[in-house]
Amino acid sequence: MATSEDVRENVKKYYGSRLESSGDLQTSAASCSLSCRPLPKSVTDALSLVHPEVTKRFFGCGLPFPAKLEGCRVLDLGSGSGRDCYAFSKLVGPSGHVTGIDMTEELIAASHQYIEYHQNKCGYKEPNVTFVQGYMEKLGEAGIQRDSMDVVLSNCVICLCPDKRAVLQQAYNVLKEGGELYFSDMYASKVVPDHMKQDPVLWGEGMGGSLFWQDLISLAHSVGFSTPHLVSASHIVIYNSELKAKAGDISYASGTFRLFKLPKCPVMVEATVTYKGTVVDFPDQLDFDSSHCFKKDVAVQVNGDMAAILQSSRFFPDFNVQISDKPESTPESTPQCCHLNPFLLADKLGSSVTKCSKTSK
Repeated sequence: MATSEDVRENVKKYYGSRLESSGDLQTSAASCSLSCRPLPKSVTDALSLVHPEVTKRFFGCGLPFPAKLEGCRVLDLGSGSGRDCYAFSKLVGPSGHVTGIDMTEELIAASHQYIEYHQNKCGYKEPNVTFVQGYMEKLGEAGIQRDSMDVVLSNCVICLCPDKRAVLQQAYNVLKEGGELYFSDMYASKVVPDHMKQDPVLWGEGMGGSLFWQDLISLAHSVGFSTPHLVSASHIVIYNSELKAKAGDISYASGTFRLFKLPKCPVMVEATVTYKGTVVDFPDQLDFDSSHCFKKDVAVQVNGDMAAILQSSRFFPDFNVQISDKPESTPESTPQCCHLNPFLLADKLGSSVTKCSKTSK
């Protein structure tokens, strides 16, 4: 049975030296998570500033760019070559700060090379990006302080970690109250068997370590997070016929979820909320997730979980919240939450990508 350290070393080798670009991956994970709506101009503009060499070694999936990052302290788990960090540096502005953490020495060294380049591109007097080498299961050891971050982001790296609970717990610990974990990752249609977890290529591609999507819900609750909110999803296409055979009847999807660190013992009461239209890039409506679209000046009834999120998070100034005198409805007693199933959302969106991998046979 491979140890956690064995898995880490295999992943380091896979991403640090074996893969030269995202085109070397055997799945479509790097390009397949489609949002319900096009990216806002601020995000596309920020991505356009990223140095081509940084983008070349980007191995993520999905597009984990939440709204309203101006002035935020952001932590990127598994920052890799730094693509997302450098885009975030533009989105948080000169008053915000971005920290990227990655365990792979080669990728940290590569990302460090472009700090001054992106500082000049953004027109900042001082750089607002820091990269540290360390493990996302041990953020404290890497110098990341508890209750210090407004937003923690991750782009298709939690599936590469053998201890998912430790990652979520560490993210929860470093977030401020009301803070958010917003992340894209690979999910399996069923529990991945142990023999697949022993295959270094399956693990490097995210297939061996993907979480069964329903397990995310209980895992999030166990460390203290709110119920996950599914933002976007796509089916993942496996190019390599050998890997496809190994996967058998397990299918994969890329899903972007957002989880919030609510106050201790929040009051879960239904509420009527009205969006003010004040979030930059979203003057008419704010798509919070795949189930909640808030139009400006239109009152919407939400459950206690969503009401608590809007009252405690950075979105509080952007909503008028009227608390209901009705008690919260009884939550579902089972984890069969169809609205959180990335496979169903991917079906609905018709989102899957097929493209040739230059290493596929």
